[in-house]
Amino acid sequence: MKILLVQVSFLGDVVLSTPVIQALRERYPQAELWMMTTPLASDLVKRDPNITGVLSFDKRKKHSGLRGTIEFIKELRAHKFDKVFSLHRSFRTALVLYLSGIKERIGYRQARGAFLYTTRVERRSDSHDVLRNLSLLDSGYSEQDSPQLALYPPSENEVSIHIRKLFEDPLYSPVVLVPGSVWATKRWHWQRYHEFARALTEEHGESVCISGAPAEQEVCSLVADGLNVVNLAGKTSLADLLYLFQRAKAVICNDSMALHIASAFKVPTVSIFCATSPSFGFGPWRNRAEVVEKEDLPCKPCRRHGSNICPTGTESCMRDVSAGQVESAYLRVVGQ
Repeated sequence: MKILLVQVSFLGDVVLSTPVIQALRERYPQAELWMMTTPLASDLVKRDPNITGVLSFDKRKKHSGLRGTIEFIKELRAHKFDKVFSLHRSFRTALVLYLSGIKERIGYRQARGAFLYTTRVERRSDSHDVLRNLSLLDSGYSEQDSPQLALYPPSENEVSIHIRKLFEDPLYSPVVLVPGSVWATKRWHWQRYHEFARALTEEHGESVCISGAPAEQEVCSLVADGLNVVNLAGKTSLADLLYLFQRAKAVICNDSMALHIASAFKVPTVSIFCATSPSFGFGPWRNRAEVVEKEDLPCKPCRRHGSNICPTGTESCMRDVSAGQVESAYLRVVGQ
C-alpha cells in the first residue's frame, strides 16, 4: 500500500503534524508513507525514517497557476497512491487530491471542499492542535498516549560552517532568543527582549544567540544592540536552526514555529503569548515550558493568528509583559 499525508500550511503546523506520521506508521507498518508539503517544510520532515519520500507542492510559485497545478496533479497521478490523509483544509487541496485519482481520500468534515473526500472525519475542537491533527485517524488520542512531536536533526555536512564553529566547544549551550513572528501583534516588544538579553548575559553569565528570518533582521539587531550576544538573524537555514535548537540550553520565543521546534527537541522553553492565547491549541506540548502573557486584558486574544496592527492602538499585550516576568519563568524552566 502507498499512502500520502498532506500538510501544506505554515512551518509550525508541519511540526505539529509530525505525530500523525508516527501514528500512520504504527497503523500501516508495511506501507510506503509519503508526505506532501511545501518546499521549505520539506526540510523539516525529509529525515524522518518513517517517511519513504516527500513531495514538494510549491503552491505560491512553481505550482501557483493553472498550468503548474496541472503538472503537480500529473506528478501525483504518476505515484499511484492508494490512500491520502489530508490535514490541510483548503478547497484547492481537496480539489487537487480529487483530480489526482487517489481512490481513498480522508479529510476533515470542516474542510472547504469536504464533499470531494471519500471519508470525512470530525475534527476535534476542544484540544491542542496535536490532538486535533490526530483526530483525522482517531479521536480517542489523549496527551498521555499520543505520539510525540518528532524532528530529526541534520547531519554535520548539512549545517553551515559558521554554525558548526559556534559549537566547537562541546560545553557551549546558548540560550536562544527568537523575537520575530510573521504577525506583528504576536511579537513581545523588542525593548523587553533587549532587557531580558542584558540580564542573561550580564547577571547570569549566559551565552545568548538571537535567531530570526531575513525579514526579522531589523528587530533582531535592535535586540542585540550593544550586547555581548551572537546575532544569527538572516544567517541560518532551516537545517541550521534545527542544529542550533537541539543544542540550546533554553529557547525564549513568541507564539511561533520556534515554540514547536523547541517542544519537539524537549528544550526548556519560555513562550510569550501577546495577541493570541494558548487556549487556541498552539501552546507548548509535552515539554518543560512556561507561557508568560498579560492577563485580564479585555481585548486579548484579539485574533486566532494575530494581525499586523493592534486593534486598540495600545499594544498592551506586547509591551506590558516585563523582562523580569520572563526572567523568572526562565529560571524556573532551567531549574535555577
